[in-house]
Amino acid sequence: MVATLAACGLVTLYSAGQTDVPTFVTTIWQRQLIWLGVGALAAFLMFGLSPRLLEWATPYAYVVGVLVLLVTLAVGTGGGTAASSKSWITIGGVRMGQPAELAKLAMILMLARWLAERRAPPATLRELIPACVIVGIPCGLVVLQPDLGSAIVFIAIMFAMLYWAGTKPSLLLLLGSPVIGLVLAFSTAAWGAWIILLFGLLLWWRPYVWEGLTVMLANIIMGVIAVPFWRRLAPYQQNRLLAFLNPEVDPRATGWHVIQSKIAIGSGGLFGKGFTQGPQKRLAFLPAQHTDFIFPVVGEELGFLGVVVALALFVVLILVLLRVARRATDAYSSLCVFGVASLLFTHIVENVGMTVNLLPITGIPLPFFSYGGSFLLACSTAVGLSLRVAWESRQSGYAEL
Repeated sequence: MVATLAACGLVTLYSAGQTDVPTFVTTIWQRQLIWLGVGALAAFLMFGLSPRLLEWATPYAYVVGVLVLLVTLAVGTGGGTAASSKSWITIGGVRMGQPAELAKLAMILMLARWLAERRAPPATLRELIPACVIVGIPCGLVVLQPDLGSAIVFIAIMFAMLYWAGTKPSLLLLLGSPVIGLVLAFSTAAWGAWIILLFGLLLWWRPYVWEGLTVMLANIIMGVIAVPFWRRLAPYQQNRLLAFLNPEVDPRATGWHVIQSKIAIGSGGLFGKGFTQGPQKRLAFLPAQHTDFIFPVVGEELGFLGVVVALALFVVLILVLLRVARRATDAYSSLCVFGVASLLFTHIVENVGMTVNLLPITGIPLPFFSYGGSFLLACSTAVGLSLRVAWESRQSGYAEL
């Protein structure tokens, strides 16, 4: 399954470079092919690593991941619309990759180890503090870059893994309520309704008094800092959010990406314009068509049927990973594979959602399709880990990976 997705991604990346005016994207598929080879080697090495040895080495991998993020924050560089950020490690003028992608995998391993060592799932907000610290350290460093898209991925993975470990959904809602309060605070009516609803839920669920008071206070604070938080966002991040709300406000600047993406996908119809023949892509109207906006290339050239096939491949991959996680022989392995599934699922939803204007533009790549060595390396390593867990469980049917 992964081989099929990688092949489809490589073909799509080749098509993305076929424009009327040749650019560096024309040959970028060749670099991706090299990264696929590196990724295959990483997957092979990870497959040969025992989960017990990996569990022992997890704290060291986590510390290394955090240290690399600190180095990135100090000497990192940006690119494109995020030129002011510090997300990439650059050597000799060549961007080597985004350490945040590998830090996501290190965080998954560390959180899986902490959850696996517990005799029972977290039952109170106090018991969730270590998990929040494990995720919060790398997530906070990524926010400082700033890279809000990757920060969202960190948080989504944490909630997914906590749920898989047996944490009650009501407790997860209380944990995530401050974020909901922050989002709704931009509308006084919506924020007020949320506070009333939250108060009712607290009376119904009856958490510890200090927990209920902490949750309410956190939501109130979020309502107060919403405007200062907006002002502290980088200009390109503000523009992306504004374009999400109404791309037509500035169609030649902030709304350009979303508008051209929707035109490309919509123009594909049922069967598409034909391989390499998408006009939005060939005329260079579609921006970042080899990275963040590679999904519209599929929609424009292969049409609705091509989109369905691509999404179906992703769905099958996620389902296979869930089956591997369910049949794993130990809690640590199960949580690791489920974390991998959460990572891929979040990237897929964020990337596809932003290309059709269902979500704000976050600069999140599409697994096995978007060009990028660091993310492809992280995905390949995660697949190798999942294959090892599947092999160790001695179950049949995992060859689909």
